[in-house]
Order: sequence, then structure tokens, then C-alpha cells
Amino acid sequence: MELLKERIRREGVVVAPGVLQLDAVLSHGADPVLTMEMGREFARRFAGERITKVITMESAGIAPAFATAHVLGVPLVFARRKFTLLNDPGSYMVRVPSFTKGIVSDLIVARHMLDENDSLLFIDDMVANGNAARGLIRIVEQAGAKLAGIGLVVEKTFQDGGRSLREMGYRVESLVRISAIGEGFIEFED
Repeated sequence: MELLKERIRREGVVVAPGVLQLDAVLSHGADPVLTMEMGREFARRFAGERITKVITMESAGIAPAFATAHVLGVPLVFARRKFTLLNDPGSYMVRVPSFTKGIVSDLIVARHMLDENDSLLFIDDMVANGNAARGLIRIVEQAGAKLAGIGLVVEKTFQDGGRSLREMGYRVESLVRISAIGEGFIEFED
């Protein structure tokens, strides 16, 4: 997606080797026009799949997942990261380490949001090592649902996340693939 690459070139901030901040694009804000373009592109790429719901994790994945769900005409489900008094005590829950946050956090999905008849499209903002993605996949498996595919806004190909998801047998589609990030540069793969 050339439009997304251009925005990353213009607005992406390299905060450390291998760490890219995309506040205006994904993390703290969203451009509705760009976000809807992402949703249309994911919907186009997964058009042949039977998808009953789109699933993601809070918070940066919500905007592109919402756009994708809207274009596909299906509901959106997102995993929460904090257990609250409103959560069902029987919710699906896994603990996952976060590359960018440097902590272990929870992923929580209420049981009534997923079932064995669901065929899910997982949309995520960015994958580094894939720990959070594998955690969400465990929740999908616990629910007995099917994962139709994984859509990544940004895949860092110099880290193992996207590759490990493909090795698990999942179809992974990335809107942008970045092969290197360093001080003053971002290298894209075609």
C-alpha cells in the first residue's frame, strides 16, 4: 500500500533500533481516510474467505479492524488487556509478553463473543515477535473457532512474528513489510 508507506516515511518516528512509533497513523490517532483504505484492502485480500467476525486486540488494532469489519459487513470483537468488574469471570484469557511495552499483559475475550461457528479474520496493527498474536490465536482455539487469516498493517520482517505465524500454517497478509529500521531510515520490502 503506497499510501501507507508514504505516511510511514513522513510521520514514522524511529525511537530505538527496530522500534517504530506511528502515533498519527495507528497508536494515538487515526486518519479515517487512510484507515478505511486499509479496511478495503484487507477485505479485498480476504474476499474469498468465509468470515463471520473480525478480531483484534486493544488498542492500536481497533481502527483498522473496525474499518475491515465495516467493509466486510461483520461484527468486530477485540481482546481487552485489563480485567475489570464488567468482565465475565469465565472469559478466555491468556498472558503474553509485549515487545514494545516490555511487560507481560493479559488478553481477555468474553466467552459469549466467540463460538465454534465463527470464522475469524485477525487484524493487527504491527507484528514484531508475534507473542501477542499467538496469544490471541490460543483464545480463538479455546473458543473452538476457526482463524481464516491474519491481516497485519505493518510487518517487521527482520523480526520473527510474521514468519512464525506463517510457519504455524496461517495465511498472513501484510499491507506494508519493513525489512530494517534504524536511526534516520526505514527500509521497505516490496
